[in-house]
Amino acid sequence: MEQVAQRSLRADTTLSAVSAGFAAVLVGFASSVAIVLQAAAAAGASEAQMVSWIGALGLGMGLTCIGFSWYYRAPVVTAWSTPGAALLITSLSGVSLPEAVGAFLFSALLTLALGLSGAFERIAARVPQPIASAMLAGILLQFGLSIFTSLQANPQLVGAMLVAYLIGRRWLPRYGILLVLAVGFATSWLLGEVHAEQLDWSIGQLQWVTPAFNLQVLLGVGLPLFIVTMTSQNLPGIAILRASGYARVPVSPVIGGTGLISLLLAPFGGFAFNLAAISAAICTGPEAHHDPARRYTAGISAGIFYLLAGLFGASVVALFAALPQAMIAGVAGLALIGVIGSSLAGATAKADCREAALVTLLITASGVSFFGIGAAFWGLLGGLACHWLLAERR
Repeated sequence: MEQVAQRSLRADTTLSAVSAGFAAVLVGFASSVAIVLQAAAAAGASEAQMVSWIGALGLGMGLTCIGFSWYYRAPVVTAWSTPGAALLITSLSGVSLPEAVGAFLFSALLTLALGLSGAFERIAARVPQPIASAMLAGILLQFGLSIFTSLQANPQLVGAMLVAYLIGRRWLPRYGILLVLAVGFATSWLLGEVHAEQLDWSIGQLQWVTPAFNLQVLLGVGLPLFIVTMTSQNLPGIAILRASGYARVPVSPVIGGTGLISLLLAPFGGFAFNLAAISAAICTGPEAHHDPARRYTAGISAGIFYLLAGLFGASVVALFAALPQAMIAGVAGLALIGVIGSSLAGATAKADCREAALVTLLITASGVSFFGIGAAFWGLLGGLACHWLLAERR
């Protein structure tokens, strides 16, 4: 049986799936690693402890991506909580690192309990599909727009990537994103925008921090971290899986699994793990593989690259710093065009939900934030309120 599974994995793995996994990790790390490092600095972490944070996060994301994708045969991609990291930057002032770790453990326990209870799956099931698709479209829209804002800032680099994308879509649709990556890196190198002198390859080490529990910190940091991660990260992550045809993946065990890995890695800096949204969209789309049943290999590939990123810690941070931001923005936007289109189609498919879906889309795309909670939550809340109110009228 094991040999059959291995042969199946080898047969299902394609260059397009591996490139999608790499693109997901590239976009995921490059878009928010600076926020994570700021959060670690706000907690008073030393340079070695910051490397430990990156190592723990890479290890946690790698294990969960590989484990979930293999077990469910679906591209289940996880990520660190970027809104959670942003929250930590502002809320950890005056909090010691052991107290911060105690808050991470508290948030992980709440996540684990929610996953084991099955409550999150029941809540998510009550969200109409057009509203979930609209929320997803609102989240991803800024990445599509970033292609053309980056084109204005760096026309040679992004222009070359756009040409590569169109050529790939016309003649090499399965390898389009790989072609974009190759052309983007080659063009950046030729333009002298890859700062290779910043690279210093070294293996990082995990550093244990004994947690301390302060009730004020648990309620002021741990509880908001839990709420932000659930609303701003896991709900969009579920929307990605549903919109891509992977509704069969059970939500509660995955949420519980991210809570468990957070619990194990929190003392080393793994502050919060969750279902990915933007990076997951790269692995769940047709660019990863034309056959949805074989896209799980993109999730496994992402997990392997996450493990490598965690292993080399600070070196990976330097690598992403060496690449031009226009290249990162271009890769993200071009990889997500197909998902943006399908999300918009799903949001407007049903006439009786269209107005509520548009409210969700506009609020989410606006990027507004209240009480430290991001636009995805408020877009979802506004859309549901509109849907229920108009349903009563109908």
